[in-house]
Amino acid sequence: MTSFTERLQTIQTSQHSLLCIGLDTDITKLPSHFPRTPEGVLEFNKQVIEATHDLVCAYKLNLAFYEALGQDGWRVLHETRRRIPASVIAIADGKRGDIGNSSELYARALVTELQFDASTVHPYMGRDSLEPFFRTAGHGVFVLALTSNAGAKDLQYLKSGSKPLYEHVISRVRHWNTNHNLGLVAGATRPAQLKRIRALASGLPLLIPGVGAQGGDLKKAVQYGCDKNGLLAIINAGRNVIYASAGEDFADAARRAATAMREQINKYR
Repeated sequence: MTSFTERLQTIQTSQHSLLCIGLDTDITKLPSHFPRTPEGVLEFNKQVIEATHDLVCAYKLNLAFYEALGQDGWRVLHETRRRIPASVIAIADGKRGDIGNSSELYARALVTELQFDASTVHPYMGRDSLEPFFRTAGHGVFVLALTSNAGAKDLQYLKSGSKPLYEHVISRVRHWNTNHNLGLVAGATRPAQLKRIRALASGLPLLIPGVGAQGGDLKKAVQYGCDKNGLLAIINAGRNVIYASAGEDFADAARRAATAMREQINKYR
């Protein structure tokens, strides 16, 4: 079986793109001509995907935006996933990680039931809490290393011996990566640390949030996040693409924003 990392490299090369669009669709921010309903969210997602799928290497869906829709949320999540073409990666951003039997069920939901290509997980409970996600070589697993939020400094920078905690996480992920399907989440708002993370994790994919609304520097995110071949960085953009217009031209505006961002990324590669 082709490993997740190999597939990602192939997709990034064929799509000529490192761009990931975050479909974190807030029902309260839909364009005014959409109903504020789960069906409105689904139709919005469908049109964004149709307008942009040839410009990206991945879409990332933060599960909270769908869980908040109540009993219809799972259906909207499932239908949105179904509309993402096989030519790109679909990432379930749920930051899972729990004791064995619970983690088994989380993995079954995301890997088997919803058939996402990758998931985000947190490492705080250790290897056994993540193993159910690791097993399938074709399924990517992005482990939180250094996040883009202000509270990251509460724990992730704590020294253990001579190294901050996030560097220990990177070391463990490299050791666990026997199926060549593991990667890291590293925020674009930490450029100096991002450069260090790439040096420590030369062959691992990096999922890089924090560009755009969160203030991360796109040029540094690309230059510090890519491997030596200009690949393996997944640059996530959400609000600045999907909400590029609040009018009826929202899909065209999303395409224009995605095109401009892809061109910038490729220039910095």
